[in-house]
Amino acid sequence: MRNLEHVKRFYFISFAFLLIVALLAPAAFAQDQAQPPLFRPDQLDRMVSRIALYPDPLLAQVLTAATFPDQIPDAARWADEHHYLTGNALANAINEDQLPWDPSVLALLPFPSVLDEMASDMNWTTDLGNAVLSQRPDVMDAVQRMRQKARDFGYLRSNGQIIVSGGPYIGIEPVDPAFVVVPTYDPLIVFASPRPGFFVGGAIGFGFGVRIGGFFRPWGWGATRIGWGEHAFFVNGRPWGRTWENRRVYVHPYAEARHYDHPVARVERHELIQRSAREREAPCAGRPHEEEHHHH
Repeated sequence: MRNLEHVKRFYFISFAFLLIVALLAPAAFAQDQAQPPLFRPDQLDRMVSRIALYPDPLLAQVLTAATFPDQIPDAARWADEHHYLTGNALANAINEDQLPWDPSVLALLPFPSVLDEMASDMNWTTDLGNAVLSQRPDVMDAVQRMRQKARDFGYLRSNGQIIVSGGPYIGIEPVDPAFVVVPTYDPLIVFASPRPGFFVGGAIGFGFGVRIGGFFRPWGWGATRIGWGEHAFFVNGRPWGRTWENRRVYVHPYAEARHYDHPVARVERHELIQRSAREREAPCAGRPHEEEHHHH
């Protein structure tokens, strides 16, 4: 009888132990999953190389938007579908459609080519966002290292579109704060020593830019900069404080005032839609029509 009681006690203790392990295992797994990935400096250098030469205001918007990778593909599709809209009409379209994404993602809708770049390589975008959340100073240091290389090799310099500051940190600002250019370049070229006879002045292109007016201010434009010395992003004039730990609850304070629909802007949008439809249906119509250049 005593042996039977020992057996029962053994099985009871074993069952209790297994139950405790079963209950704790998901929590331990979740805690493990919650650990941020860590990237080496060389990995971060490669990660930021394709955007390191963006003007500071655009770079800040890209880095913060990358922390919402699940929203990027839908935003890229919306931007592509509305690439014919600009300025006031585009701002109205964003508000009319009541798009649900974070303001940092909305801020990139005037830049369909940038969103397309992010959406076309979601592994890169996700890694970039995770690095920003968990290693922001390291990410910013990597940008500075790449800018230093491009400047030392003679590729990065001030011109008619951008102003490159000297130091101790290399800043890149638009010559016209209301006109933001998107540079195009090959990272394999501009971050390496030029071949003999190579024309370094043509390695970075500035063929596409977006005029950013007050209608985009609700999403941080006009009051966004990078504080390189303090490793900080200032979005909408305030330090951006999203981190790996608070990523599920942090909400950055943006402008409360929304851009409401205005009759003139509504007519402008309608005319653009109608014109785009006419051009698709009859691109070779007898009468000449005004040619519009849209980049995406």
